[in-house]
Amino acid sequence: MSTVVLLAGSPSPQSKSSLLLKRASQVLSGFGIQTRHFQLCDFPPADLIEARWDSPAIKALIDALGASDGLILSTPVYKAAYSGALKTVLDLLPERALEHKAALALVTGGSPAHLLAVDYALQPVLSALKARHIVGGVYASERDFVTDEQGRATPGDAIVQRLDDAVGRLIAHLPNPGNVLLQAGQLEQRVSHALISV
Repeated sequence: MSTVVLLAGSPSPQSKSSLLLKRASQVLSGFGIQTRHFQLCDFPPADLIEARWDSPAIKALIDALGASDGLILSTPVYKAAYSGALKTVLDLLPERALEHKAALALVTGGSPAHLLAVDYALQPVLSALKARHIVGGVYASERDFVTDEQGRATPGDAIVQRLDDAVGRLIAHLPNPGNVLLQAGQLEQRVSHALISV
């Protein structure tokens, strides 16, 4: 059975990027894929600031990636780039941390103007870490979320569909995709109707 590491690049578990990652986790679980979750708060700030390569927290992430088949990371866009704290985590990973693995980036921003941050900021990093296959990323802006009367945001139907399609593509590239073979028709339909690029 496959395992996918989930890495949240926002300090808030209630951030919009974290909401996308939570949805991705639910889709993976629905297909029988195991997940390992990491958040920024798992990494002591001093370890990141001082680039402690031997940090136990960083080693735990490296070990989890080594035992996994893929990575999904999420991040908000700040000043046309992904989270600086996430960059410090990624900078401490070995050069081939994603070798033989599939990867997917989920990005949120205030407007569609930051859409290219996925292609020009995050995907080159995933490539530098030697990801075997990089699934076309998912970008969501403010208008892709619905806010209830209490001010809580939830992903809208359109972004949920795009996200589900992207996770379906990731699953298709995993070597041991759990019970996906039992639901091949569903997965094939998601991939064929994907609203994002490969």
